[in-house]
Amino acid sequence: QVQLVESGGGLVQAGGSLRLSCVATQGTFSEYAVGWFRQAPGKERDLVAAINWYADYTRYGDSVKGRFTISRDIPKNTAYLQMNSLEPEDTAVYYCAASWYGTTIPPVIPAAYEYWGQGTQVTVSS
Repeated sequence: QVQLVESGGGLVQAGGSLRLSCVATQGTFSEYAVGWFRQAPGKERDLVAAINWYADYTRYGDSVKGRFTISRDIPKNTAYLQMNSLEPEDTAVYYCAASWYGTTIPPVIPAAYEYWGQGTQVTVSS
């Protein structure tokens, strides 16, 4: 059992930056892939970024490539999402998730992730 808690969301102007954190407060996700997803009102939950178990393979949604960076600190049981050059279209609730199926290549679909955080709101004003 893994319990995840996100933090770092908030209100920022377009062009600004935020860093989201995801901590495993119960259990450890060192042997899981970690994904960040986001969901805007009326839209599906989409992959933002994911990182594999060994932290040597990452993948990103097309709309965030070159602007967002996912990383993880395994000893600290924490994953991060650095978001730069934020746009109003990035406004959503951001979720952290852990997947057992990500030893080499992290999965991209939400259904492949077993554990989820409660989400953190990111709002980008124009």
